[in-house]
Amino acid sequence: MKITYWSDYACPYCYIGEKRLETAIEELGLGVNDIEVEMKAFELDPNASYEVVSKTDERFAVKYGLTLNAARERIEGISLLGRREGIDFRYADTQYTNMLDAHRLTKLVASKGNKENTQKVIHLLFDAYFTKNLKLADRSVLSDIARQVGIEEDELNKTLDSDDFIDDVRFDENEAYKLGVHGVPYFVIDDKYVIGGCQTKSGIKQTILKALDENNESSEQGMTCGPDGCK
Repeated sequence: MKITYWSDYACPYCYIGEKRLETAIEELGLGVNDIEVEMKAFELDPNASYEVVSKTDERFAVKYGLTLNAARERIEGISLLGRREGIDFRYADTQYTNMLDAHRLTKLVASKGNKENTQKVIHLLFDAYFTKNLKLADRSVLSDIARQVGIEEDELNKTLDSDDFIDDVRFDENEAYKLGVHGVPYFVIDDKYVIGGCQTKSGIKQTILKALDENNESSEQGMTCGPDGCK
């Protein structure tokens, strides 16, 4: 079985959904020989600045027409969902920047063919953004993460100073658009079964079991983030 999912490191529901998927797979007793998981890039804001130019609560308030207090309550509600999954979720203090280089780092690690390191770098990038509240557009942040998965600073700099893997990111995104994907996370099992959005762990398990039983059904739409915001 193969699960492909589109995701962005700035998306809180993507981190929560990725964690729920991982837990669901573990609880179903499926191992690396039973299931392959591949993350594909989907930038929520390709035009985002490489510098931090806004605060999370202020951005939420403007985007959703909320007061600052209401925006903070919504942000805390999302963080609570993450904490219930065992993540030290700190959405309020995220440093919102461009995510292209974070996706390129993911592609670089994946190109080495080590699936364990690829999954590890995904976890490290999500953790850096939502728990450590680091700026993922910062080369030094990416260098530190890269070293933890065997990528030396010189190789990372050479990659990011070039156009390497930009086309790969754009290919993922174009593929998503052709599928009609407007929000992430978006999971596809064996090219047939869809988990749209951040589903509950039980919902994810149910869809995986349906796929294993070859029942061609899709789950209901869950929580997603798109170019226009999270819902």
